[in-house]
Amino acid sequence: MLAHCRSPKTTAPATSSCRSTGSEAMPTEFTPVSALLGGALIGLAATLLYAGIGRIAGISGILNNAIEQPAQRGWRTAFLLGLIAAAGLWFAGNGIAPRTGFPLGWLLLAGVLVGFGTRIGNGCTSGHGICGLARFSKRSLIAVITFMGSGIATAYVLRHLLAVLP
Repeated sequence: MLAHCRSPKTTAPATSSCRSTGSEAMPTEFTPVSALLGGALIGLAATLLYAGIGRIAGISGILNNAIEQPAQRGWRTAFLLGLIAAAGLWFAGNGIAPRTGFPLGWLLLAGVLVGFGTRIGNGCTSGHGICGLARFSKRSLIAVITFMGSGIATAYVLRHLLAVLP
């Protein structure tokens, strides 16, 4: 069993979630209950934000406007700090350390590309994928098809053609 196929909490192999593809195993852990619960909470948060103050829960837009619009900085900063705090609490409560050891150059390049992509596309994955699709936005549908297709193609090439990912 490959080391990356083990559960982060135990050393037991994650047999159902780490299937062999023939050449190597997928390092993903398919946890439908937590995915369903997490998706429901994200949807609830987006609904509460929209119903409460009429704002879309697009993270890139919230971050951008928190920087550019001082008059509306309060709620945006609180929302962003809530995101960070929730992730920290999740890691602390589950005894899971965030992944580390990524090459700094790749992280910077990825961050720059995401930043440009969200500005050009008028939104990020959360804004288009959660809020835009829920509002039947055609622009969001095109954006989601584009970034999901790009992600799938990238994972396929890196994993199966170049074999640079486990």
